[in-house]
Amino acid sequence: MRKLFIIWIALTALCAQAVAENISFKASAPDVVVVGDQFRLSYTVTTQKIKDFRAPSIKGFEVLMGPSRSQQSSTQIINGNMTSTSSITYTFILMATAAGEYSIPGASVIADGNQLVSNSIKIKVLPQEEGGNRGQASETARSSSVSNQDLFITATASKTNVYEQEAFLLTYKIYTREPNLQLNNAKLPDFKGFHSQEIEMPANARWSQEHYNGRNYSTAVYRQFVLFPQQSGKLFIEPAQFQMTIGKAVQSDDPFEAFFNGGSNILEIKKNIVTPRISIDVHSLPANNKPANFTGGVGEFSISSSINNEKLKTNDALTVKIVISGTGNLKLISNPEVKFPNDFEIYDPKVDHQVRLTREGLTGNKIVECLAIPRHAGTYKIPAISFSYFDIRSKSYKTLHTEEYTVKVEKGAGNANQVIANFTNKEDLKVLGEDIRYIKQNEVTLVPKGHFFYGSMRFWLFYIIPTLAFIVLFIVYRKQAIENANVAKIKTKRANKIAVKRMKMAGKLLSNNKQEAFYDEVLKALWGYISDKLNIPVSRLSKDNIEEKLRDHGVGEDLIKDFFNALNNCEFARFAPGNQNQAMDKIYSSSIEVISKMESSIKH
Repeated sequence: MRKLFIIWIALTALCAQAVAENISFKASAPDVVVVGDQFRLSYTVTTQKIKDFRAPSIKGFEVLMGPSRSQQSSTQIINGNMTSTSSITYTFILMATAAGEYSIPGASVIADGNQLVSNSIKIKVLPQEEGGNRGQASETARSSSVSNQDLFITATASKTNVYEQEAFLLTYKIYTREPNLQLNNAKLPDFKGFHSQEIEMPANARWSQEHYNGRNYSTAVYRQFVLFPQQSGKLFIEPAQFQMTIGKAVQSDDPFEAFFNGGSNILEIKKNIVTPRISIDVHSLPANNKPANFTGGVGEFSISSSINNEKLKTNDALTVKIVISGTGNLKLISNPEVKFPNDFEIYDPKVDHQVRLTREGLTGNKIVECLAIPRHAGTYKIPAISFSYFDIRSKSYKTLHTEEYTVKVEKGAGNANQVIANFTNKEDLKVLGEDIRYIKQNEVTLVPKGHFFYGSMRFWLFYIIPTLAFIVLFIVYRKQAIENANVAKIKTKRANKIAVKRMKMAGKLLSNNKQEAFYDEVLKALWGYISDKLNIPVSRLSKDNIEEKLRDHGVGEDLIKDFFNALNNCEFARFAPGNQNQAMDKIYSSSIEVISKMESSIKH
């Protein structure tokens, strides 16, 4: 019986909590008002079973009326389902008495037996306009033009004294007293001397009220950029140009217009706005005490490193991962140097930027993965990685270090001295003949006196035989050239079929999860295809001659880049850490795609 009583209490509490979660109690008021304005402060609770409403202490405003209570209820029938809602609202009429920013705490109420507290409200109070400008609004409505005081755009820099590569914020902001406004065209400067990154803005401009130079305006931020100076000296941000249309109500003296249109016409006014030129003083980074390993980092950073394995075998992959974290010019920092032992075969590092743009620059991580393969057994040391940067706060250079690693390499399968194929840097092989031959000594044959060589049979044979040999060799060479041309043409036509067969074999290896064989087959498909298509032996292929030949055959720069990316990704993925199945799927699909694009792009 006691257990049933406890269960009943728990269910009752849960039901009460569920009811309380469906009831909301919210406060609402304008975000910005002007001194002397009257406005409403409302508290709405979505139920009519309430009691004991307690208003908060309202400071900074004069309470003209309230709280007044009103009830609302509604019923809807949608697709045969009837829903009903009800609420009670408590309303105050307040008047702003002094400029400043004020906070009104939440009110409390007991709704359906549960005590609820509303959200607090923050209200910004702007001062009244100087010189009675508010009263002149009716006079400006009579004018058919828009003054530079009623509509303008500012360009402001958060800093005008910076160091090279130090980030600062550039903001374009619209100030207007005209309600009907449309931006037709904007021409921004090219930010010469700066590296620029634009801050993503909301699709719809967010307008607010602001007191500026003694007047109250509706304002909205148009665009924002984070700029990184790339050189020292005095740099300039050139003016931006804007073309705007204002729909302005102009009063009319025509009695018919006064009767039908309320006495005013809507006049469209074109206005060109030019922002002022901004001067930025850029100081060069100090030459004194600049570290030798300084890679251009300016901001506030930290560095860490990790290694995938400290015990491995020859020909296994070793990855050193470096993470540079902080705020500054992260994307513009050169990669720190990892000093691998001489016996290691080193690959190009893989770089990933995980950053977001802020007012102070790029914040996040720069991740550098350095891949190397040991070829001989032994114990090796990878020295600590040093990273130097210029600290903005202390205006001095700082050097950070990672830990040192000791790697033990045991002898693995295969011959460590064997040459590992690197098709991206293949050079022609030359064989030099160094045979020593004996000098053949022939006896001297004497010719009797009066016997002449000129006009003799030997003389004529000396001319006839080489001539006939040249003709025969020319015919044979011509025939061979025609046959070679036909062979090249046949190889070019069959290039795609052979590549497709190899990729089918790679697909089978992929399904059987045979990683090394899969990557070898994909590389054979890519290099074999380009070798047959361009009629260049695989042993003579290199990045330079492939790029030149593909351009000659009308292949675009983007496709050439995609081809080299497919090769590099395939070579890197076989040693890279992570999900190998996902990497193999990606390599397979990208290789098929690039071969297909090449087939339709190469022109003979």
